[in-house]
Amino acid sequence: MNAAAISGFSDPIALSDHSFTVPSIRCAGCIGKIERGLPLVDGIAEARVNFSARRVAVRHDPSIDEAGIVQALQALGFEAQPAPQNPMTAEDQESRSLLRALAVAAFGMMNIMLLSVSIWSGAEGITRELFHWLSAMIAVPVIAYSGRPFFVSALLALRHRRTNMDVPISIGILLATGLSLYETITGGALAYFDGAVMLLFFLLAGRSLDAAMREKARSGIASLLSRMGRGASVLAADGTTRWLRTEDLRPGMTMLVPAGEAFAADGEITEGISSIDNSMLTGESRPQPAGVGDMVHAGAANLFSPIKVAITAASRDTAIAEIARLMDEAGQSRSRYVRIADRASRLYAPAVHSLAVLALVGWMLAGAGWHQSLTVAIAVLIITCPCALGLAVPAAQVVAANTLLKRGLLVKDGSALERLAEADIALFDKTGTLTLGEARPVDLQGLDHDARAIALALAQASRHPLSRGLAAALRHSGTVPAALADMVEISGQGVSAKFGTKLVALRRSRDDGSLPSAQLTINEQAFGINFDDPLRPDVHATLAALSGMGMPSRIISGDRVRVAALVGGQLGVPAQGEMGPEQKLALLEQLKADGRRPLMIGDGLNDGPALAAAHVSIAPGTASDVSQQAADAVFVGENLMPVASAILVARRTRRVVRQNFGFAIIYNFLAVPLALAGLVTPLIAAIAMSCSSLIVIANSLRLIRAAQ
Repeated sequence: MNAAAISGFSDPIALSDHSFTVPSIRCAGCIGKIERGLPLVDGIAEARVNFSARRVAVRHDPSIDEAGIVQALQALGFEAQPAPQNPMTAEDQESRSLLRALAVAAFGMMNIMLLSVSIWSGAEGITRELFHWLSAMIAVPVIAYSGRPFFVSALLALRHRRTNMDVPISIGILLATGLSLYETITGGALAYFDGAVMLLFFLLAGRSLDAAMREKARSGIASLLSRMGRGASVLAADGTTRWLRTEDLRPGMTMLVPAGEAFAADGEITEGISSIDNSMLTGESRPQPAGVGDMVHAGAANLFSPIKVAITAASRDTAIAEIARLMDEAGQSRSRYVRIADRASRLYAPAVHSLAVLALVGWMLAGAGWHQSLTVAIAVLIITCPCALGLAVPAAQVVAANTLLKRGLLVKDGSALERLAEADIALFDKTGTLTLGEARPVDLQGLDHDARAIALALAQASRHPLSRGLAAALRHSGTVPAALADMVEISGQGVSAKFGTKLVALRRSRDDGSLPSAQLTINEQAFGINFDDPLRPDVHATLAALSGMGMPSRIISGDRVRVAALVGGQLGVPAQGEMGPEQKLALLEQLKADGRRPLMIGDGLNDGPALAAAHVSIAPGTASDVSQQAADAVFVGENLMPVASAILVARRTRRVVRQNFGFAIIYNFLAVPLALAGLVTPLIAAIAMSCSSLIVIANSLRLIRAAQ
C-alpha cells in the first residue's frame, strides 16, 4: 500500500490490520465484491481476501473498529466475524457442518435411488405413486437440511441485491424439488427427487473435498503454532519467578527455560550453555550448540541444560508467527488468473439465468408443454454451475503453496507463483545466499584443550561475526569455556582478559585480501585461526537443476571482484563483484529492457532494492527484515534446492491452472448445448456438474508430487 493510496486517513503510519472470517466466500466473484467494495467505506484503506482460508484481511484507520468492518461486510452481503486467534476454529466448524450435511445427503440419496429402481423398471399406478410419495418424504427433509449451506448463502446474496454461484444452484434444486412434488401430488409419471438429492450430494462432496484441501494447507500453520511453548517462567526484579502465558510475554523479560521445554518467545541467551533443536525453522535435524549471545526462536526446543533468555520478540512478532502469516497469505492473491476468474464470474450469473429463461421460453414457443420446458430450464441451471471455474485457480495455488512449504519455501501469494513460472534468469547474491553467511573456523587442530577453552570464553563475550562463528564451532566440538577475569572488549580491536596469571586476547588479524582470520594470544604465544564462509551444501545441484530448466545463473555480489570470481569459478557461472545497490538495480533494469524476467535471490540489506525491482524474488530465512519483506518468497534451512523446486512447482502450477480453465470451458461448451437441446435430465446434469468440480480438484492435487 503506497502513501498516496492512504493519504485520506487520519494517520497513515497508524493504520491497523485485522482479519475476519467470512464463510460465505464461494467464488472469484465474492473476492471481487469484497476487495472492491470495502475500500469504498470511509476508514478502510485496503481489503484482501484469502479464498482458501475464507478470510478477509482489512487495513483500516483506527477510527473504524471491528464492529464497523463487520457491518460493512454485511452491507455487501457477507456475514462475518473477527478471526479467532486460533485460525483453525471457524474452519473446523465449517468442515464438520459440511460433513454432517454430506452424510445426510448420502443417506437420502441411497434410499431414494433404491426406490427409483422400481420406477425405472416400469412400475405403474399405485406402486409408482407410493414410491414417489416415499421418495418425497425422504427428499424434502434431506434437501431442507443438507441444502442449508447453499440456501443461506443464496438468500444472503439476494437480500443484498447481488448474486453468487449458490443462487442458480439453489434455484435449480428448489425448482427440481417443486416440480417433483407437483408430479407426485398430481400422479405424474416423472419426479426428480433422485436428481435433486444427488446434486446436493455431489455438490457437498466437492465442497467437502475443497474444505479438506484447505484444511491440509492450513494444517502446517497449526503444526507450527503448536510447536510454540504455551508459556514461560519469567524472572522478576526481586529474583522470584512467575509463569506467564505466551500472549503475556513481552520484550525485555527474561525467561528461565529448563531442559526439555520449547521456547515461548524469541530471544538471546544471557546465561547457560545447551543444545537447541531448531529443526522447525532450519530443517536441520541435528541439535545445534548454543550459549551466551546466541539467538533462539519460539518453537525450538532446549534439549540439555537450563538457560536464561532475554526476550526480544514475543507472540505475533516471533519468527514462527511470521512464518505462519506467510503460510496463511500464500493461499490466494490478486493474481492474473484470479482476475480472469473474477471477470468471468461477473458475467456468469446473468448469462446462466438468461440461458435458463431462453430455454424455458424457446421450448414453450416450440410447442413443448410447461412441464418439459421447465425441466430443460432446470437442467440448464444445474449443468452450468461454475464450481469448476471457481476452483480452477485456488485449488492449484493452495496445493502448490503447501507442496513448496514442505520443501522449505514459503510463497507469499499466488501472483508470486505466476511470476516464478515466468522467470528466465537467476541472479544470486553471494554472501548469505550461495554461501551460508557464517564465518566458520577451518583450522582448530593447532589449539590444545586449554587454548580452546580460553578461545571459547573470549569468543562468546564478543558480538563480532568471527567471534560468534568461533564460539559456535567450539561449542559444537564439546568445549567448555574457561573461567576468565577482568574481561574487556574494545570495539574493532578484540577481547582481552586474564586466565589465572596469563594475559589472553582474541583479535582479528590484519585483512590481506585472503580468508578472514583471527589471532588468539596467551601471554606471548600466538595462534592463528582462519575462517571461511562455506557454500551451501547443495549449491552445485541447485544451479544444475536451474540450468536443466533453461534458467542460466549469474552471481552479482558486493564482495571483492577477486572473491566473487573465485566463487563463480568454483560453480561454473559468471560472477560480478563490487556491485552496490545502484549497480544491481541498473543490471536488473537492463535485463528487463532486453525482455528478460529476472529472478533475484539475495539476503543483505543492500539487496532490498534489487529484490523489490526484480520480476520475482526469493530471500533466505536468515536474510534481513528488509530483504524478507521485499522478497516474494522465503526459503529456510541451509539447502538452496527450494529455489529450484519453486521454479519447477510454479511452472507446473501454471500448466495445471490452464488445464483447469480449459476443462471448465470445454465442459460448458459441450454441456450447455446438450442441456438446451433437452438431451440432459436434471439427474444427468447433477452428475455432470459435480464430476467437473471433482476433476478440477483431482487435477490440482497432482501438484503434491510436483517437486519430487
